[in-house]
Amino acid sequence: MQRRVVSNIHRLTFRHTARAMFQHGLALVSLVLLALGLGMAIYHWSAHLPWTDAFLNASMILGGMGPVDRLSSSTAKLLAGVYALFSGLVFLVVAGAMLGPLVHAVLHRFHAEPLEEQRTGHKETRSGQR
Repeated sequence: MQRRVVSNIHRLTFRHTARAMFQHGLALVSLVLLALGLGMAIYHWSAHLPWTDAFLNASMILGGMGPVDRLSSSTAKLLAGVYALFSGLVFLVVAGAMLGPLVHAVLHRFHAEPLEEQRTGHKETRSGQR
């Protein structure tokens, strides 16, 4: 009589992955709005642009398109450059957090294992014992 081995691998469904991506997106909205508000403040107070033009410039920088208006003062140029670097980091954080659940689902799908387990065939515990 053969015993049937039941796999204890957790299967991730599309619904689970989509829900996790949606929840991450909701959490990241505040980060994007904060970054947009910071950029608007920089363009409004340092470059003396109206709020609508400050919004346009900040959103274009945050979206990766580049500035629209020409800046005349050195202070405005310096702050806009720092904001552009900050926006690049925000973009990377948002992209990574949004793609995290998808990468997790793909790794589950292909049963990716840690390198140590693949090499030795033994699963290591946190204390280093097998």
